[in-house]
Amino acid sequence: MKWCTLWVLTLSILFSFNTMAQDKSAFQKKTFQKEEGALPYRLLLPKDFDSNKKYPLVLFLHGSGERGNDNESQLVHGSSLFLKEEIRENYPAIVVFPQCAAGSSWAKLDVEGEFPNREFIFYIDAEPTPDMLLLEGLLKELKKTYRLKKNQIYVGGLSMGGMGTFELVRRNPKMFAAAFPICGGANPEISKRLKRPEWWVFHGDADEVVPEKYSANMVNAMKELGIQVKYTVYEGVGHNSWDNAFAEPELLSWLFSQSR
Repeated sequence: MKWCTLWVLTLSILFSFNTMAQDKSAFQKKTFQKEEGALPYRLLLPKDFDSNKKYPLVLFLHGSGERGNDNESQLVHGSSLFLKEEIRENYPAIVVFPQCAAGSSWAKLDVEGEFPNREFIFYIDAEPTPDMLLLEGLLKELKKTYRLKKNQIYVGGLSMGGMGTFELVRRNPKMFAAAFPICGGANPEISKRLKRPEWWVFHGDADEVVPEKYSANMVNAMKELGIQVKYTVYEGVGHNSWDNAFAEPELLSWLFSQSR
């Protein structure tokens, strides 16, 4: 009897792992190629995808820990949310997770000092990183390849990807309907170029990797300009505030309700 129970439990675990693998494989492996380089990305099409229909686009930018070229690591955080059955049913959209190269970043920044007392130096009008240029090229290709709802293009990201979210909107101020940076930051001086999208910014107040002040500085500067921005700070939460953000019951309903 014990052996039978153990065998059933083992099968259940194996089935769960297989299901997870199948879920991730729903994100198709793709690569955007240009003379300057290549950008791996994963693409999730809506259930019962119809090439004649128009769909919203969600772009999600990962953090520094998921950089590389395996076209796998960028799915570690956030992809499971978009794979949920009820989400795919209620919010049919094209979802894209690009992968930044090792040693590169979505936005140019410098760091002064050593952890935990380091300071991030954000720029007002820096030259784009190679991966930012590839990312913008990918967006152009997606617009040509798929019938997108141009008034429902969204971007979000965590940590380095949160910084990249601010930078991508700065460089393309009329493209996005909504943006949701998580534990990121930018130079508050760029706020005047962030007026078009609706914003929901997230951070943990116990974050030592990217201190909460970097999001707070952005939110304060944006509010002074009358920009529509929600700000959620998680008390006692460290750098993994994305777990809390992805668990927000209203995140996707808020996101998909936004339109340019």
